[in-house]
Amino acid sequence: MSEASFFDRVAEAQLRAVRAMDPAVLRRYAGKLQPWFHKEFRFQQMGDLRGKHVLDVGCGDGINAILLASRGARVTGIDISPQSIRLATERARLSGVEDRVSFLCSPLELAKFPDNHFDVIWGDGILHHLISELGLVLDQLEHWAKPGAQLVFSEPLSLNPLLRKLRAHIPIHEGATPDERPLQEGELELLMSRLPGLKLRHFALLSWFNRFLLSGGAYEKASPVRQLAVQALHALDYALLSLPGVRKMGSMVVLTATLSKPTLGG
Repeated sequence: MSEASFFDRVAEAQLRAVRAMDPAVLRRYAGKLQPWFHKEFRFQQMGDLRGKHVLDVGCGDGINAILLASRGARVTGIDISPQSIRLATERARLSGVEDRVSFLCSPLELAKFPDNHFDVIWGDGILHHLISELGLVLDQLEHWAKPGAQLVFSEPLSLNPLLRKLRAHIPIHEGATPDERPLQEGELELLMSRLPGLKLRHFALLSWFNRFLLSGGAYEKASPVRQLAVQALHALDYALLSLPGVRKMGSMVVLTATLSKPTLGG
């Protein structure tokens, strides 16, 4: 099954009951950000998004595009799944941000955007789907980014051989395509060679226990006690994964870089 078909099926199921973004989620990302949650860490790193044009690579269901727009950005989302684009468009309309977002259904390599066009390139779990063409993808994104643009990606990661063996025996969750795999050392080395000054921040060691605390529900709908427990778990993760000897145990990484390229006319 192709990735487009896989995500079409996922989106079709969600389209039957698509709703506007939960106001509690919007309030969370509009307020004080807590960096031990990896998505809030990314928003904190980007700073003020008002007036900036963001490319959401692999925009999927549109949730990230709506959050980015809610913080003042103008967002262009791209995805290979037609049904995901339908879902993202409808969710943006229901959430009242359709004037700040646009969506394009296209493979990344066939998309036509002007050079030096975007202030921020955002990707949430997309690069590990493109491992075989990672160099070409970076070429494309660098063309589209303005000089000094921010690149912000979050990706699954597997640097520990023991954990990698363990993962091989764990069934792939329903949001994963059958042939995907986390980034490994080789991909990180390629990214670091192509993006001087790339910063890595590791996440997700103990926080996998969230599934027991939230039992499949959303953080915003959990009781205050459970929310505090989740915060404590993530804060402990954040502290542990700051230690050099522990970092490789994290199963997610946030990648941030400022793209250095000649200025227009330079």
